[in-house]
Amino acid sequence: MTEAGGSVTVTVRLIRSFEHRNIRNLVLRDVDVEISTQNFMELIRERIKQTSSLPPPFINFGFDTLKIETQAHGFKTNDPVINRDNDETLILKPEQRLKDCGVKHETEISFFRMEDYLRYKENPELVW
Repeated sequence: MTEAGGSVTVTVRLIRSFEHRNIRNLVLRDVDVEISTQNFMELIRERIKQTSSLPPPFINFGFDTLKIETQAHGFKTNDPVINRDNDETLILKPEQRLKDCGVKHETEISFFRMEDYLRYKENPELVW
């Protein structure tokens, strides 16, 4: 699918713990880029509850923020958990449409709790 058709495929990286690299991917197909970020978050939460392959701690976790991680044929960050740069442009605003936030076909988006992200940005160390 392409943006011209109004729908795209998006990989959502569910980040439950930054320090422990507790991450699971959720692939969403036929996502309408005309929907708001807020509605997209609700769609992801519904899909999380319907997906039997996710461990129980992910199902009721308080995910509240979306951030573009990478796009098709783009470069990736050196941080194995999340891109900590350009928050002002890469964090999706709830009232905007996905299209206006720069979401395209094969975009990879991180979904996480903002409080945890801010703590990780202050001290980006992994616990192993």
